[in-house]
Amino acid sequence: MGDQDQMNNDIAWDIETYPNVFTMAVEHCWMPFKWAFEISPWRNDSREIVAFFRWVAASKGRMVGFNSLNFDYPTTHYLLNAGELSAGQLYSKAMAIIQSNDDEEAGRFYHMVKPSDRHVQQIDLFKVHHFDNRARSTSLKALEFAMRSDHVEDMPIPVGTVITQDQLPVLKSYNAHDVSETKKFYHYSLEAIKFREELLAKHPGKDWLNFSDVKIGVEFFMERLEAAGVQCYTFGPEGRKPRQTRRASIALREAILPWIRFENPEFHRVHQWLLQQVITETKGVFEGVTASVGGIEFVFGLGGIHASVENEVIRCDPDTDIVDIDVEGYYPSTAIAQGFKPAHFPAVFSEIYAGLKEERAKYPKGTSINKALKLAGNGAYGNSNNQFSPLLDPMMTMQTTLNGQLLLCLLVEQLIKITGLRVVQANTDGITVKCPKAHRAHMAAVITWWEGITKLKMEFAEYDVMCIRDVNNYIARYTNGKVKRIGAYEWKHEKDGGRLRWDQNHSALVVPKVAEKVLLEGAPIRETVEQWPDLYDFLLRVKVPRTSRLVCVGGNGAAGVQEPLPNTTRYHIAKQGVRLFKIMPPLAKNPGVYRTIGVESGWNVRVCNDIKDADRALIDSDYYVREVEKLCNILR
Repeated sequence: MGDQDQMNNDIAWDIETYPNVFTMAVEHCWMPFKWAFEISPWRNDSREIVAFFRWVAASKGRMVGFNSLNFDYPTTHYLLNAGELSAGQLYSKAMAIIQSNDDEEAGRFYHMVKPSDRHVQQIDLFKVHHFDNRARSTSLKALEFAMRSDHVEDMPIPVGTVITQDQLPVLKSYNAHDVSETKKFYHYSLEAIKFREELLAKHPGKDWLNFSDVKIGVEFFMERLEAAGVQCYTFGPEGRKPRQTRRASIALREAILPWIRFENPEFHRVHQWLLQQVITETKGVFEGVTASVGGIEFVFGLGGIHASVENEVIRCDPDTDIVDIDVEGYYPSTAIAQGFKPAHFPAVFSEIYAGLKEERAKYPKGTSINKALKLAGNGAYGNSNNQFSPLLDPMMTMQTTLNGQLLLCLLVEQLIKITGLRVVQANTDGITVKCPKAHRAHMAAVITWWEGITKLKMEFAEYDVMCIRDVNNYIARYTNGKVKRIGAYEWKHEKDGGRLRWDQNHSALVVPKVAEKVLLEGAPIRETVEQWPDLYDFLLRVKVPRTSRLVCVGGNGAAGVQEPLPNTTRYHIAKQGVRLFKIMPPLAKNPGVYRTIGVESGWNVRVCNDIKDADRALIDSDYYVREVEKLCNILR
């Protein structure tokens, strides 16, 4: 069966587990077919569920879920192996999974089912999009908001409730809703799935369909190492263990390239300070390390160097250019150029690492092999500080990040000698400068010198305007008309084909969208907000954890009875409405006293988890105008 045929048999699914009720909802991803199963005091579809999975497997179908490999599948796998179970037995299994300690690898993986043991092939969109990275954890409810669904529905019945027969239709309706939203997100994810299918066809034997981009990169790199005879794991009585180099301490002098020297006294001071440091952990090692050079402050950190002008609009003119200068994949490229590697690997590691970059150049951008090779290069460096990876060696991390920052400083100290050149920003992988046209040749000569000593190759882009609040919040327009948006000005990404990033909160997108028109086109703020046509751009989202509650009371500050709301709630600021509050657990210093914290304090809101409850005529433009002004007035 071909890939497209298999995709045509993809089926979205989700389960709900309660002490006395288990439900499973299913929906075909390409056809209008839906199924509902139930195990309860009133019905037991155990055998029907087992038969359904057998049918999907026989038709070479795949089950598509959201966080399904961590929860839905291992719970259901228990039933598939048993043939028939009660809702209570399934609930006990589900609770055991939930209570596993995520911070202990053994606990987290105890309930996982190996790909070879699964009754049906699985695709977990939660893993595909790397939402299991805690820094970017995203719920299906947040995705419903981002996908602009008509309904944003949170769990209607508290976990652990003994379900009554009257509550059962509510639960099953919610279950079906989640499946429909999973199906919708599946269609947004088709490009990512097809990429993984191509890898699976060419490199069978791994669970590529459920690997994040980061994991794909690491696994692809490991394949190359193992093919060269490099052992990435050891095997013993306790099973497979990654080979690693763990270090009790690192003398930074041993990590920094010995030929680095500075003329600038500020950079020299930081360099000398770093040479004296011995660290016992990588986290927080650079906090508070700064250098004031060329009129801006350079801040050093484990993730990279940062510097920027603030609260300023930079424009090119007939005599000057704004030039962005960077190295694509700067840290991986630095590690390759300087031969940085984990100490437990032989010299062939560096040859393979360099070969990835050379091989990638042979394949057109957009092909699966080109993307996999790029991810492999990024993953090798990124996992040098991953305590669970065979690539772990914190020395490689420090070598790469320290030298990457110091090498950029070498470039900066030479560029600022050019008459009239001004450094506008520095940000991890490069710098942005405003350079007189008359001195572009001088700047090019300095960059050529830098490329020679670093063995790296710079890439260039030009802006016609940059509106910079600070290093983490700015908007810049390239001379070809494309726009780069960072931080508070961000609402889509040109590098991602203009797509939204699913891991971000897409609240009140009217604010950055209007700010962009104001800053780049000179549009008036209030008129643009009031005439903005897209209702969804005015919507916001609030989410509280299950340990807290979200409530509303009468609007305009009036006292009233608290009405509970779903923990994930969509709303817009309204001329008439209610006030939102979070009811948070007590702090240790004041036990027994729950905290009440206002959401959008001083403003009324209109709750619209059902989009029909949103009212364009009631939107309070003053709120959105104020937020746009915060982004624009400081720069104009």
